[in-house]
Amino acid sequence: MPIEYPGAGVLAEHAAVRERVGLFDVSHLGKASIAGTGALEFLNAMFTNDLTRISNGQAQYTLLCNDDGGVVDDLIAYRNSDDNFFLIPNASNTAEVVRVLQSHAPEGVSVRNLHEEFAVLALQGPKAHAVIQSLGIEPTMDYMAFAHVEIGGCEVILCRTGYTGEHGYEIVPRWKDASIVWDVLVAAMKPFAGEVCGLGARDTLRTEMGYPLHGHELTLEITPVQASAGWAIGWKKSHFRGSETLRSQREAGVVRTLRALKSNDRGIPRAGMMVKNSSGVDVGFVTSGTFSPTLKTGIALALIDPNCAEGDQLIIDVRGRDSSATIVSLPFSPSHVR
Repeated sequence: MPIEYPGAGVLAEHAAVRERVGLFDVSHLGKASIAGTGALEFLNAMFTNDLTRISNGQAQYTLLCNDDGGVVDDLIAYRNSDDNFFLIPNASNTAEVVRVLQSHAPEGVSVRNLHEEFAVLALQGPKAHAVIQSLGIEPTMDYMAFAHVEIGGCEVILCRTGYTGEHGYEIVPRWKDASIVWDVLVAAMKPFAGEVCGLGARDTLRTEMGYPLHGHELTLEITPVQASAGWAIGWKKSHFRGSETLRSQREAGVVRTLRALKSNDRGIPRAGMMVKNSSGVDVGFVTSGTFSPTLKTGIALALIDPNCAEGDQLIIDVRGRDSSATIVSLPFSPSHVR
């Protein structure tokens, strides 16, 4: 996946998704299957979210933590049935997710790495629905639901989800069919002035939404509680991997928590930059930072002192120069996922 495609660039690709439609090849994402009697109970004991809260044909955002509450990976779990699940983890973590699940799987439950068997494409933007309709498909599923359909004569999984904050779909074809499906979607976008989009636009789009990226907002050292991702935890479950630590953090409070920062000047925050309060005291650091094409200013996600509240003025050390920023609420740009 390139940073940007020739002829458009990050800003144009970003604008296409916010205003019309864009297509991403995110086949670097992992794929895995968990199948067998007891698969639901097994995964519910491994993942943070509660898979009993969704039905067959629905997907769920969840996390795999270690015993200390650190995040091995965040992923999407597709529930085909109680005994059959399809997972989409992050690319660099797929092998570790599969290893952890295989090492804990009970007898009769198989865990398979399917990374090289499937591709993943993401069609995102306010015109995404119209593009799918133009292919003779009437996608009536709700947000985070999926169906098996045909595109270009190839069977794919079509899921109402995405990573941009816009109405969108993730499309999962077999690897052998990926180029066919890609070409069909590119052609179908043309009447809507769609653009193929790269990694740069994906990052600016997801940062405007405040969506976490593993390795930035979620790591083995940053727990879901610290990352303000408690909504992806099934607190009513009796036990899940890392639950003891996460419950303790929830009750005791955390030293650092995730906040959104909007620049007041021309400074562009970047990951790793230190954040200070108005007295010059270090209060945390930037986990993700970029220029927002929508707001035309710098924005950041930062892990900072929880006593810092919305509206507070902070200082980001941008390469040795103080840059003023304000704590704001998320998302930076209105969400249209539903």
